[in-house]
Amino acid sequence: MTSAGLYIHIPFCRSRCSYCDFATGLYQGELAETYVRAVVDEIATSQYRGASVDTVYFGGGTPSLLTPVQLELILAAVRRQFNIDSRSEITMEMNPGTVTRDQLRAFRDLGVNRASFGAQTFDDAELAKLGRSHTASDTLKTFHELRAAGFDNVSFDLIAGLPGQTLDGWKRNVERSLELEPEHLSFYLLEVHSGTPLAEHIRRGLQPVPDEDLAAVMYEWMIERAGETGYEHYEISNLCKPGFSSRHNTKYWTGAPYYGFGCSSHSFDGHARRWSNQRDVQRYVDSIQGGVSPVVEEQELTAADQRAEALFLGMRMMRGVDVREYSELFGVDLRAEHRDELDRFCEAGLVEFDGDLIRLTRNGALMSNEVFAAFV
Repeated sequence: MTSAGLYIHIPFCRSRCSYCDFATGLYQGELAETYVRAVVDEIATSQYRGASVDTVYFGGGTPSLLTPVQLELILAAVRRQFNIDSRSEITMEMNPGTVTRDQLRAFRDLGVNRASFGAQTFDDAELAKLGRSHTASDTLKTFHELRAAGFDNVSFDLIAGLPGQTLDGWKRNVERSLELEPEHLSFYLLEVHSGTPLAEHIRRGLQPVPDEDLAAVMYEWMIERAGETGYEHYEISNLCKPGFSSRHNTKYWTGAPYYGFGCSSHSFDGHARRWSNQRDVQRYVDSIQGGVSPVVEEQELTAADQRAEALFLGMRMMRGVDVREYSELFGVDLRAEHRDELDRFCEAGLVEFDGDLIRLTRNGALMSNEVFAAFV
């Protein structure tokens, strides 16, 4: 049976970025203590306790704002309630300048063995426009402290297509990242979400509208350049050195079960049931303290839903989807089920077949949302 992953949401940040649309808020010590206890209680009552687990992911927010004592409380609860593989990948999202070397060593000693590191850009002016609380020098300092603390699996997050960002500026960001040789690179094309400060700045003309065509060029250039230095493009938005793909995130794309804890967390049983928790921090805490389930949304996938998810999530992986495995799993001929869409996308150069594999081309990866929409 496929081992599950655990996702634990830590909603606190030192400051709020102008583009952020996640369930986060500013760090408050007393609320953080209460929240950690609520997460521990939720873990203790999970209907899936006892399941085999081989990845744990602390996302946010800025999980590195937790104290080592708080992290230990959560990990102890996880180890009490789940069958944790000794070789588990335990990831913590971190932001530059939010941790000391002593804290990093304490996190490492507690079992955290992978850091997902929010560099975003090495340009201080761009960081300021994004509302980030760190500078490029903070990024370098924290990265070297991660190495000194024993982290040999580090992922950088980079954002392309920032307002006013040039191709030369993006190239400098990528080259600086490659010089540092992190094991993993995640890159995102900036999305402007309604209701965020960035969206308001653009509406008022304080910042330029992001150039989507230029962002696409940035995307292609990074894939080419990183490939030249030995990184594998294994998922639409992710590159890694051989053997360092994100084991946890891969569960999302391959239909493995994952169980979320904390506000706004999402879960999937690996078959047909999805559910998500209350988004608001205080309401989440109140639910747990009152003995009420924090789940606010549930979905039972139909057979058609399951087939569609297996296709469009699986095709996020650059390897593609194995047509034979798909047919064995669902009893449906994928080529026949989506003949019209596949013919159209193949002719447009967005999708290609390689034996039993169907996958996105480079251009298809750039237009993946349009491709996937046809299969939903």
